[in-house]
Amino acid sequence: MSRTVFLTASTLNGFLADSDDSLEWLFAVPGGDSGGEEFERFLDGVGVLVQGSSTYEWVVRHEDLTAHPEKWPAYYGARPTFVFTSRTLPAVPGADVRFVSGPVTDHWETIREAAAGRDVWVVGGGDLAGQFADAGLLDELVVTFAPATLTAGKPLMPRTIGADRLELLEATKRGPFAELRYRVSSA
Repeated sequence: MSRTVFLTASTLNGFLADSDDSLEWLFAVPGGDSGGEEFERFLDGVGVLVQGSSTYEWVVRHEDLTAHPEKWPAYYGARPTFVFTSRTLPAVPGADVRFVSGPVTDHWETIREAAAGRDVWVVGGGDLAGQFADAGLLDELVVTFAPATLTAGKPLMPRTIGADRLELLEATKRGPFAELRYRVSSA
């Protein structure tokens, strides 16, 4: 059975990206540009990815993926990727990118079917992950906190999810990072 997991990196003060939607702060941390063996094991269990338009745009721009689509597999492999957007975005040639809009519940069955029994990875951002949580579709929240802070940016989870819905499953040191894994229960 598929799990829906929001696995992400955050600053110590809860920002996923800076005010310009950049992740450069993360790549400045030693080891911030790779997830290591644990990430590879996680990715092996993922059947489909879901991300918001800002996350998708940053990756496409940062890696110049429209001009170099051969780099896409290094990020996501051949997995289908659903991008939630209200705008027209450039497609990465040869990548299985599916642009959708509207509530996550409108697309859940298609996403679940595309996962083919494997996990759904909510890549980002925090608001999209929050929409999955609001709909009772988020099973786990895995946050790798980096030794960095920002004065402003995109928040980790821009909504209230009480302690009654979050159960700490694991806390792990990963180099300079601290990873917390929570089970998320339905509202």
